[in-house]
Amino acid sequence: MLDLDLIRDDPDRVRASMEAKRIGDPGAVDRALDTDRERREAVTALQALREEQGAMGHQIGPLMKSGKRDEAAPLIERSNEIKQDVKAQEEAVRDLDQCLRSLLLEIPNVIHESVPVGGEDANEVAAEWGERPQFDFEPLPHWELAEKHGLIDFERGAKVSGAGFPFYVGQGARLQRALIALFLDLAVDEGYTEVEAPILVNEASGVGTGQLPDKEGQMYEVPADGLYLVPTAEVPLTNFHRDEVLDGAALPLLYTGYTPCFRREAGSYGKDVRGLNRLHQFDKVELVRFVRPDESYRHLEMLREDAERAVRALELPYRRLVLASGDLGVTQAKTYDLEVWSAGQDRWLEVSSVSNFESFQARRANVRYRPEPGAKPEFVHTLNGSALALPRIVAALLENGQQADRSVVLPARLAEYAGFDRIG
Repeated sequence: MLDLDLIRDDPDRVRASMEAKRIGDPGAVDRALDTDRERREAVTALQALREEQGAMGHQIGPLMKSGKRDEAAPLIERSNEIKQDVKAQEEAVRDLDQCLRSLLLEIPNVIHESVPVGGEDANEVAAEWGERPQFDFEPLPHWELAEKHGLIDFERGAKVSGAGFPFYVGQGARLQRALIALFLDLAVDEGYTEVEAPILVNEASGVGTGQLPDKEGQMYEVPADGLYLVPTAEVPLTNFHRDEVLDGAALPLLYTGYTPCFRREAGSYGKDVRGLNRLHQFDKVELVRFVRPDESYRHLEMLREDAERAVRALELPYRRLVLASGDLGVTQAKTYDLEVWSAGQDRWLEVSSVSNFESFQARRANVRYRPEPGAKPEFVHTLNGSALALPRIVAALLENGQQADRSVVLPARLAEYAGFDRIG
């Protein structure tokens, strides 16, 4: 949620950012401003009624004490009328508060000045690391290697749950466990506090991080209990401090957590969803930071480096993109994507998004900090990044590590965790 003062002071910037993101109706800015003016007028009217009510009370009291009930009677009648007027006006203010909040939830975050403007073709390749593997044979895609070695059972997963819910079997299951442990250990070594988070969250949590009301169609819902399966550990970890005032001296706060993630992925079809490329359930380790506003872009680079460190530990060639405005979601002010090279598919696969949300999520989740003892609380800035999402990492490991005999060699760091250095 944006600062209302920003919308009042620079509505053109907010509209331009909406158009650059290609999200929402810029008319929502005008509707929010109109509602804001109406609400302020309603608050002023409420204050006037309360003042009149107070003044009336000061008149009635002395008259009643001196036994002048006849003189007090019309004032009492008017006081009762004002009491009803105050009640009605309070309800009007509450309705306008709710209306204004709903409108503010429609307005996406403003993009950072360094974000390139445009669609996917405007994404900038900021860096590339590692060498793509070269083979003297035709490399197989990961779904063929997984089937050959009995690592992943897509068919039985579809039978039990549906497409996009695979079984990991034998070395495939151990590989998942090893990757999660490796990623968590890397994060803890960098100063993150490990958290085992719930995988069901309430509506307020979804609103806090921006999944609701924007992405409810992509989330799995448990209507009987008013809960949602998490699409990412970002949701519970960011809401960990919802409605709290943090000690400024304790910032930054760094958290990491593993969760299975659940996404409906409605509208996803075609070759890009084959195998592990796009699933309804997958594993991911998330990094979340709560920081002071004047330090958030320095922390964005630190967070990005943490995610890249996890990719480099696996010796996977990757590139870093600065996402253009049209590729950003509702909540992000700036985002880096990390993509690993997929030798069997001859293309790049996204494995991490690292974003700065500035105060957008903190306003929705009401996470503030006190800059110094006794100071007025201010909103923190929140950041998060995947380090890493497992499915496409596994795809790249299988495809890039394959040998001429179709066995797969694992990178040394991962082999330490898996307990084996070769598959097949």
